[in-house]
Amino acid sequence: MKIVSIVGRKNTGKTSLTVKVIEELTKRGYNVASIKHSHHTMEMDKENTDTWKHKQAGSNVVVGIGSTTFFNVRKEMDLNRLLFLIKHMDIVDFVVIEGFKRYNYSKIATSPDVVDEYTIKEVDSFTIDYDGLKELVDLIEERSHDIVDTLFANNCGFNNGETIASEIRKGNLTVDQLDKVHSYLSIDGKVVGLNRFVSDYLKQNVLGVINTLNLDEYNVESISNIELIIPGESSEKPIDAKCTILINDKNLDINHFTENIVANSIKGMINSIKTEDNVKTIDIAISNIENNKLENAEIELKTNDHNVEINKFTQGILKETIFAIINSLKTNEKITELKIKVEE
Repeated sequence: MKIVSIVGRKNTGKTSLTVKVIEELTKRGYNVASIKHSHHTMEMDKENTDTWKHKQAGSNVVVGIGSTTFFNVRKEMDLNRLLFLIKHMDIVDFVVIEGFKRYNYSKIATSPDVVDEYTIKEVDSFTIDYDGLKELVDLIEERSHDIVDTLFANNCGFNNGETIASEIRKGNLTVDQLDKVHSYLSIDGKVVGLNRFVSDYLKQNVLGVINTLNLDEYNVESISNIELIIPGESSEKPIDAKCTILINDKNLDINHFTENIVANSIKGMINSIKTEDNVKTIDIAISNIENNKLENAEIELKTNDHNVEINKFTQGILKETIFAIINSLKTNEKITELKIKVEE
């Protein structure tokens, strides 16, 4: 997803230019979303309609569904939050924003007084012709980018979203050179950046659990897009633990960052089983893995050096999830046996 904002003073043709940009992007075959920002109160439905009455009665979120669908929320939402929600609603190629001149996204300025470090072009929206519009949209294609905190490009020497976004706006880096991120995360309405390893790790973990479910009962024929919401609750603090991984009886060398991620994932899974209080050590062994298939694989679990009996369903979840975790580490080895030990 790429984001661009059309900004400028009042009566400088922001709306007309926004419409032209949306039309040209659509003509090029892109799926486009748009956001309009205003400092005034905006109402999506007229007075005395049914949905207006819902809002007047006290509903904080009103959804109207008919030939179209609209959401009317009783608060101004942060731009990054809106962009994250758009990712959930549809597969969008471009988001064209009218306004939001104080945000750190690529901007087209319709007046000189709003030009800043994020501006990639200043244009006169009243005189721009079709050739000029095509050149402008070419520039938008080249120098716009996704939500800043989701940008990672370790291979090019940059490791933070602000720097990467700046290099894209300058034309020194392209979106195609960025790491392919497979998961997006928001916590308490704030977008949390995930690099390629962490995003892939989360994806593999979630798929590991989902693969144990009977999706046919829910009319899911194939997995393409997964949405997960965990309601706000007080959660256990992460542990700083040692984690040893043996693949086919050979120790897998991992750094401390990866060690902590694996250890906390394993601890979280075992805590969900409610084996015993105050678990300090966890030993898991998966054997008889044939051609990356786990149907006939056996699993043994110990906590605090005590054998734990687990049912077949729980065995399936643990096998699939732990195997997915190890696959996310890109070991490039045919796995027949796995042993993991976590020690606080």
